[in-house]
Amino acid sequence: MVSKTPRPSDDIIAQARRERALRAASYRERALKLFPHVCARCGRELTGKRLRELTVHHKDHDHDHNPPDGSNWELLCIYCHDNEHARDQVAEWTSSEAPAEAERPPALDSPFAKLGDLLKPGLKK
Repeated sequence: MVSKTPRPSDDIIAQARRERALRAASYRERALKLFPHVCARCGRELTGKRLRELTVHHKDHDHDHNPPDGSNWELLCIYCHDNEHARDQVAEWTSSEAPAEAERPPALDSPFAKLGDLLKPGLKK
């Protein structure tokens, strides 16, 4: 059995994760006290055990920006929260600008190159 010795970076990562969890717990608790337990997107009311499905979404996507009045937060159910972040990723991947002619790669095939020959009368296969 090989024993794995902990690396210094493991401690740093573990500490960062603990701090992040504590910070998230604190602003989540504050947001739950400030806002009604309703998803800001779909309007579902979450109570009891389902309250854990309610997440805090940072409007400016900066998890360190946590004003005491909650102006950077909105409560979203886990489904709407996932949808919100997926929408942002798709927007980053797709651009509304078409590439310039110089940027477009050349076509590798011309499917209609011999179409004219096929349409000439009297030409047999």
